[in-house]
Amino acid sequence: MDNQQLKEEVRDVLENNILKYWITKVTDPLNGGYYGRVDGHDRVHADSEKGAILNARILWAFSAAYRVLRKPEYLKAARRAYDYIRDYFIDHEHGGVFWSLDSKGAPLDTKKQTYAIGFAIYGMSEYARATASTAPLDIAISLYHDIENHAFDSVNNGYIEALTRDWQPIADMRLSDKDENGSRTMNSHLHIIEPYTNLLRAMKENEAFREGRGDDMAALEKSVRNLLTNIFFGPLLNTETSHLDLFFNDEWQGKRNIESYGHDIEASWLLHETALVLGDDDTIKLTEPYVKSIARAADEGLTPDGAMIYEHWKDDDSYDRQRQWWVQCENVIGHINLYQHFGDEKALDTAYRCWQFIKDKLIDHEHGEWHWAMLDDGTINTADDKAGFWKCPYHNSRMCLELMERDF
Repeated sequence: MDNQQLKEEVRDVLENNILKYWITKVTDPLNGGYYGRVDGHDRVHADSEKGAILNARILWAFSAAYRVLRKPEYLKAARRAYDYIRDYFIDHEHGGVFWSLDSKGAPLDTKKQTYAIGFAIYGMSEYARATASTAPLDIAISLYHDIENHAFDSVNNGYIEALTRDWQPIADMRLSDKDENGSRTMNSHLHIIEPYTNLLRAMKENEAFREGRGDDMAALEKSVRNLLTNIFFGPLLNTETSHLDLFFNDEWQGKRNIESYGHDIEASWLLHETALVLGDDDTIKLTEPYVKSIARAADEGLTPDGAMIYEHWKDDDSYDRQRQWWVQCENVIGHINLYQHFGDEKALDTAYRCWQFIKDKLIDHEHGEWHWAMLDDGTINTADDKAGFWKCPYHNSRMCLELMERDF
């Protein structure tokens, strides 16, 4: 395989396996937007709740696909997601977005999870990039200010994990049942810097977007720089291991007991992307050694076939050896990034082998989309969803689009 063949293969998978599935299988013709769940056996659950993260990631995926490929069916799908988020997920009374709705669009869980608001910014800013429309940009900027005004802790420097609908403290801040109840998490900060970077890029790309928004852009750039240099290269980074640690309290105290290989490799290229969007040589020079060291730490999770396992729990030295779909996507992008920017031939080989693993083990060639994971015994995980709260057309479509757009 050469790089051109890889680009052609991922485009085919993007269009015919991923995006086609979400248009034909997950579109909700009765209640609007998209279904909340398709299970691991490819059965639609039309009455399932609809999650903010799922819908924001759908918006991002189809917006990015339209921006790159300019096909009207992708614009139509993106517009469907945009309209639904604007009309149902945005909390027009208190700001932010609802965590979930019922299948008919009524608010179900109204808490304000910073992670979910971040993904709404990510989707809106990408839709603005794709359409050159100011309306989604206005929404993205408003959501940015919601986070900064309510979730940013100026005393300890960081972002609060979750709050109530009207931005008051909430006891259970967990993103999911498997997470620790920490007020600061690496995962949420990663998915704040990611949308903030995309919003900054949207504003830099379009002169009309910048007009009259100089103060917003300056504030946003300050936030992005703070996240990169003071938070990610500060308390989140374990200087002994080069892994990013996961769970902390308000004062950034944490156990530092979990190594998440997928998050590390994802962060390696996303933080590099942030430095490149900021664009100044000093920030890029500061960031690049961290890019390489965090990626090397992530490589501890590589398997001989090029895939990457999920997590290592240091307390009892145990491992979750699932090869989850999203980890493999970030594994490919992260290693392509190392090859593109640093000439790392070994990283290119890792990306090739992981792509082969994805084709052989994770892509559902019969029904479309990808399975959640291959388990350590070699069987496919069908207990988890094909589409749902956490299974979205984001990691895999982004992997395809990143490879299509990059010059390597």
